Amino acid sequence: MALAVLTLLVMALYPLAASAQQASLAPLAEKISPSVVNITTSTTVEGRTGPQGIVPEGSPFEDFFRDRNNGEGDRPRRSSALGSGFVISEDGFVVTNNHVIEGADEILVEFFNGEELKAEVIGTDPNTDIALLKVESEDALPFVSFGNSDTARVGDWVIAMGNPLGQGFSVSAGIVSARNRELSGTYDDYIQTDAAINRGNSGGPLFNMDGEVIGVNTAILSPNGGSIGIGFSMASNVVTSVVDQLKEFGETRRGWLGVRIQDVTEDVAEAMGLASAAGALVTDVPDGPAKDAGMEAGDVIISFAGNDVADTRGLVRRVGNSPVGESVEVIVMREGVSKTLAVTLGRREEAEGAVPAVAQGPDAEAGPEAKDLLGMTLSTLTEEMRSELGVEADMEGLAVTAVDETSEAFEKGLRVGDIVTEAGQQKVTSIAELEERVKAAQDAGRKSLLLLVRRAGDPRFVALSLEE
Repeated sequence: MALAVLTLLVMALYPLAASAQQASLAPLAEKISPSVVNITTSTTVEGRTGPQGIVPEGSPFEDFFRDRNNGEGDRPRRSSALGSGFVISEDGFVVTNNHVIEGADEILVEFFNGEELKAEVIGTDPNTDIALLKVESEDALPFVSFGNSDTARVGDWVIAMGNPLGQGFSVSAGIVSARNRELSGTYDDYIQTDAAINRGNSGGPLFNMDGEVIGVNTAILSPNGGSIGIGFSMASNVVTSVVDQLKEFGETRRGWLGVRIQDVTEDVAEAMGLASAAGALVTDVPDGPAKDAGMEAGDVIISFAGNDVADTRGLVRRVGNSPVGESVEVIVMREGVSKTLAVTLGRREEAEGAVPAVAQGPDAEAGPEAKDLLGMTLSTLTEEMRSELGVEADMEGLAVTAVDETSEAFEKGLRVGDIVTEAGQQKVTSIAELEERVKAAQDAGRKSLLLLVRRAGDPRFVALSLEE
């Protein structure tokens, strides 16, 4: 009986296996290959005097290697690099990685038919590692379109194409292994794939089975420099926004809210009386759009432009994708009450290039007081402390002068030199004020107290338990 069941199962699965074996990616590869290009860059590298990098300075072999070099090491030389890209319009716009063409003096684009054309850089975005190039051709060029990366599912088949290890046009296939991967960038949204991606594949396309580009191959995770089945492609929905801006302006123009934020953790949510650990907690509001709209440190952003905010990463990406100058509705929770603010977004690139003003002025004060509270030794700020810690002259708060290494405060990262500027979302300038905040939280039945802590000027909220 068991043998009969096994036989029927094998017979049932055979048509599926046969179908999978008969399916071929060749028709799709033939269709999209003409739009994929190899990119070769050439860069002038300044010459070096002596045999640096060959033998140590002062080595008895130094003169030998200098003689063998015949002085050629002193001359500028040409360095070449290889990468991949793809054409997105018949008039010659080409997308690749910024790191493929960064610093290049000359960029050559080689097409599937062997034709080579010089390319000019239209614009680059180091934040997403995307570059937009342009080639001039008398004929309309074959091109591919972007697909919607948000519809890609884990397990969907994908094709990576490019110029791996300088071997020319090459195709590899795999599946979407994971979505929404973050590596190190603010706007990261990577598709992870096991399709083979190697050096030289950078800047090449990741296709879905409809022949649409859903990612730009950018990075691999590998201990040896070769593919081990963990590759990353920047999602097309991020790329299209960048490409549109590079095409129109030659640079990116991202929206800027003008706040410093952190994720809302479970203990922070409890300390603030929030229903759930969601949203983006505002730790600081410097001069900018948010401040002009009335936003305050301690506000929790729960909605931006009609979209719920789950965490800081999602908010940063959504703000960055919003047009500069657009007026958006931002809903915040403030002391348990929701408030709606109208914020006119600035431009992030301009804000990042600005030098923040530093407040200055005399600060007369009495001698410091100190006390052990919440696992820390805290002292009122003195002028000497401000100088030692490099903080602004008008900053007020309590300096952490010691931390019990067995305490929750130490476990949550509080260290000597930190400055507590708020407790329970109210400013504290003395030990007495902090004690009042502790008592008020206990009287209100809170299990923890929310502190605003600054280190080297950077603020973050920390919730510390009030239970013994």
